[in-house]
Amino acid sequence: MEQLIPIDELVARVRHYNPRTDEDRLRLAYAYAKEAHHGQYRRSGEAYIVHPVAVAALLSEQFLDDSTLITAILHDTVEDTDATHGDITRLFGEEVAGLVDGVTKLTNLQLTSSETKQAENFRKLFMATSRDLRVILVKLFDRLHNMRTIKSLPQAKQVKKARETMDIYAPLAGRMGMQWMRDELEDLSFEVLNPDGRRSIMKRFLKLQGETGDVVEKIKDDIRAELSKEGIAAEVDGRAKRPYSIWRKMEQKDTSFSRLSDIYAFRIITDDLMDCYRALGVIHGRWRSVPNRFKDYISQPKQNGYRSLHTTVLGRDGKRVEVQIRTRAMHEVAEAGVAAHWAYKDGERSENPFAVDPVSWIARLADYFESSSDDDEFFEAVKLEMYADKVFCFTPKGEVIKLPRGATPLDFAFAIHTRIGSACVGAKIDGRRVPLWTQLRNGQSVEIITAEGQSPQATWMDIAVTGKAKAAIRRAIRDENRSRFIKLGRELARVAFEQLDKRVTEKALSTAAHRLGLGHDPEELLARLGSGEITGRQVVELLFPELRDRRGEEIEPGRAVVGLAPDQSWDRGPCCQPVPGERIVGITRPGKGVVVHAIDCPSLEEFENDMDRWIDLRWHSGPHAPVHPCAFNITLSNDAGVLGRICTLIGEQKANISNLVFVDRKPDYYRVLIEVELSDTEHLHRVMTALEAESNVAAISRHRAGAEE
Repeated sequence: MEQLIPIDELVARVRHYNPRTDEDRLRLAYAYAKEAHHGQYRRSGEAYIVHPVAVAALLSEQFLDDSTLITAILHDTVEDTDATHGDITRLFGEEVAGLVDGVTKLTNLQLTSSETKQAENFRKLFMATSRDLRVILVKLFDRLHNMRTIKSLPQAKQVKKARETMDIYAPLAGRMGMQWMRDELEDLSFEVLNPDGRRSIMKRFLKLQGETGDVVEKIKDDIRAELSKEGIAAEVDGRAKRPYSIWRKMEQKDTSFSRLSDIYAFRIITDDLMDCYRALGVIHGRWRSVPNRFKDYISQPKQNGYRSLHTTVLGRDGKRVEVQIRTRAMHEVAEAGVAAHWAYKDGERSENPFAVDPVSWIARLADYFESSSDDDEFFEAVKLEMYADKVFCFTPKGEVIKLPRGATPLDFAFAIHTRIGSACVGAKIDGRRVPLWTQLRNGQSVEIITAEGQSPQATWMDIAVTGKAKAAIRRAIRDENRSRFIKLGRELARVAFEQLDKRVTEKALSTAAHRLGLGHDPEELLARLGSGEITGRQVVELLFPELRDRRGEEIEPGRAVVGLAPDQSWDRGPCCQPVPGERIVGITRPGKGVVVHAIDCPSLEEFENDMDRWIDLRWHSGPHAPVHPCAFNITLSNDAGVLGRICTLIGEQKANISNLVFVDRKPDYYRVLIEVELSDTEHLHRVMTALEAESNVAAISRHRAGAEE
């Protein structure tokens, strides 16, 4: 059971790096929180006050200011006790009260690790922390302590917290420059989510150490000896990488532990900048460098202030060894990340020349997207800032364009200007024509070739990487297809409303558009409905939330059609294969029941002079079972794995393939007839939209058989 850190010990820790600390305020916060949390206990059994004090102690290891430490001590008081914002303001001032309020709001955010909610998660996080980034620092260290003590929680809650940490807080810690925290959060989560995998890695490490001895110490000694020969004073540190980092490499490279070589990392900390490059020369002179594994983050630092030289060499026994080289000042920023901005040394705010103020980055991102309702666009931009290393390329005029690693000439074009990107027809890299999907590398000169009349293509979505490019392509395609989408969206809306015995009106569409953040623009709502961005059911349930629980069970296929006599049997016309939601009509057949046709079926022409056989029918309102076969003609590129991806796409839309026939096969393309079981027109539209979006699908249409005999 964890013990409460005494206030004298906490004060001593702070006084060590900040002799001018306001000891009385720290003691007051400690006493106030202890009293407020009196009688509250953690799952592990210890008094609750142990947790906030432990968070403050962790923050003190980053040499943070008094206000941040006091916020950590008080961060759960307003949420979990009778303390109020007014009490905190009166006792500790506006600054601390504002920080505590920020942490409380951040705690109350409904975050989820579901991939579909990631955009919303990061929007909330950045909006909540745009005023003072110390809020997220407290929250990150709060999560770190919770993960270190997670074993006391029930297993289901451990898994939920670990997944949330892996998907949200660990990447955020990395972007804030605290890579050590990201590594630890990922490894703690890994231990919960895949304990067998982690144990396997640890056992193999122990076996490897038994076979080779302490390789880390041997390589450290080798590096020290080589540096000493050249008179370079430096601190050398080394370690085996964390189990999750190794597991991830094994997954990415699809290789076994025995074949994985770069599992050791070493750090050289020098006295000055020139010694960094001298040390690099020593390392490369002694050991063979691995091609394409050198990065100079000193001359091209990351946005969070991180500076270091990275290289990988072949060390003892041919094993790959990762080496990082930086100065002491650079190392402080690399360890503290954004926390370095508030760090104290000898009672004064640290004047580290490499520390950057991350508030401007957060504020810029928050301001840019504050009024945006496009979560996809926002998330693409966040991923650009959050996860990706950067490449720096040049325009023909020498201007630097910064892009994420893996970016293409298409991303480069849109980074210059949306107009340039939209008109792009080709690109040259260092004077040589290249395909648009070519990945850019540092230092390349890129020339974009444009042409009048060119417009973004749907296939570009598979080429572009950056949020700006993807959003511009998405908007252009949406605008180009707008009239078609509006028409289709109106039909989908009609079907969705009629299934619940409601009538679609312009006022209803306008209200739904407003509630979805689309102003009062019914056409924008219909366009998004037609493009598959929202569903008809979402629109109806937004307007009539009481209907969510009234849909009941799925309608039995035998009673899916309304308007038949009790003794009449019916079949769907094989010529048009109508599905629920389409307008239908019945044609009687003597002694054979009724055949149900779509109202636009060409087969109906032969019955125009025999109107006595016509019956007015409609589909039963409500949810239908996915049992109505519908055939598609699909033209696919003849590449490996394409048909498998198509089948997977259909399955992801919760549709079952009942038949598949190869109609025609060519060297580059082939055509297939796929029969899929669907529930209604909305289901039909979702499947067709998913297939149309696949880059290997050249054409898709609904199959209509010939007229029945």
